[in-house]
Amino acid sequence: MVKHSSRIELKQSAYKNNITFIRKKIGKDVLLSSVVKANAYGHGIEAFVPMAERCGIDHFSVASSFEAEEVLRVCQPETRIMIMGIIYEDDISWAVACGIEMYVYNFDRLQVVLDAAKKEGKPAKLHLEVETGANRTGLSKKEFGKSLTFMKRHKQHLIFEGLCTHLGGAESFSNQFKIDMQKRRFKEFLKECKSRKIEPNLRHMASSAAALTMKDTTYDMVRVGVAQYGFWPSPDVYYTHLQEVNKKSDVGLKRIFTWKTDIMDIRHVDQGEFIGYGTAFQATQDMQIAVLPLGYSNGYPRALSNRGHVLIKGKKAPIVGLINMNLFMVDISHIANVEVGDEVVLIGRQGNNVINVSSFTNITQLLNNEMLSRLPSSIPRKVVR
Repeated sequence: MVKHSSRIELKQSAYKNNITFIRKKIGKDVLLSSVVKANAYGHGIEAFVPMAERCGIDHFSVASSFEAEEVLRVCQPETRIMIMGIIYEDDISWAVACGIEMYVYNFDRLQVVLDAAKKEGKPAKLHLEVETGANRTGLSKKEFGKSLTFMKRHKQHLIFEGLCTHLGGAESFSNQFKIDMQKRRFKEFLKECKSRKIEPNLRHMASSAAALTMKDTTYDMVRVGVAQYGFWPSPDVYYTHLQEVNKKSDVGLKRIFTWKTDIMDIRHVDQGEFIGYGTAFQATQDMQIAVLPLGYSNGYPRALSNRGHVLIKGKKAPIVGLINMNLFMVDISHIANVEVGDEVVLIGRQGNNVINVSSFTNITQLLNNEMLSRLPSSIPRKVVR
């Protein structure tokens, strides 16, 4: 099998640590749904889902029917999948037939799902998403009453699997007044379910940030994305945890992700010569540089030109010149005995040094999630112990 120019490793022991940590926060009786949208936040659905299942995860949330199919291809038969976002009408019968759960966020969709359930001879598993203040997707109060009536009338074909909403900004204390309003509105929808005598199997609203900091949002299920991959949703969430445990610092969550490549070539550059395209970098002295076989087409941000670092033999090697589509160069003048083929860490730990995703995002103004989710799916992902 031919090799790709870089590779991603996922650490099983770090993931197990994260799940144990999150479960302590949410309690043992709350269902943990692993959010694997955007190719598992760049970690790779194909490698990540079986790894998560080995840690007891049996519910996955995705953003589309396309992603649901990707999970379905690699998950265990008893694993549950929930589509939180787009599902085209053409795909609804397929989702019902496969037992895939789906959000419904407008009243008209219910009739379409009912028709599909009758056609497949199998009930559809629905999560009614309600609008509480994020104003993205969700049933209004007016639509909700009609939807409950419809669900009740057709309960043999439509399973009320969940009532849910999305908290818009739970990771920031500055949004607390808005989150409190959303929590109150969600409770009103729950009261309406009770008064109409039709209640969901699951109630859920918490993302990573809410699950880690707001006990009153965990209900029956939490949808955990970024935290399971070892990232604190925000400094606010991290500082809240530190106050809880009465510590000045705490690892708590561990990154599971390492991105590696290998040295493609080594070159001597004389003082005064330019490196790479244009005149972005001129050697101020004689230099040894290593050429690396990836660039912005592989998800390595061009904004790191002349600013970023990689790890070679446990030492930081600064990027010199512009990052190209599929090549960039680093200065190795200060590192002894470097050879072609030596391993290079782009994100992760090598020796006593580490390059975090934040090393990228602080410079490039990308969010952690944005940086990771942009990594091409063609980069091979492998689980390591």
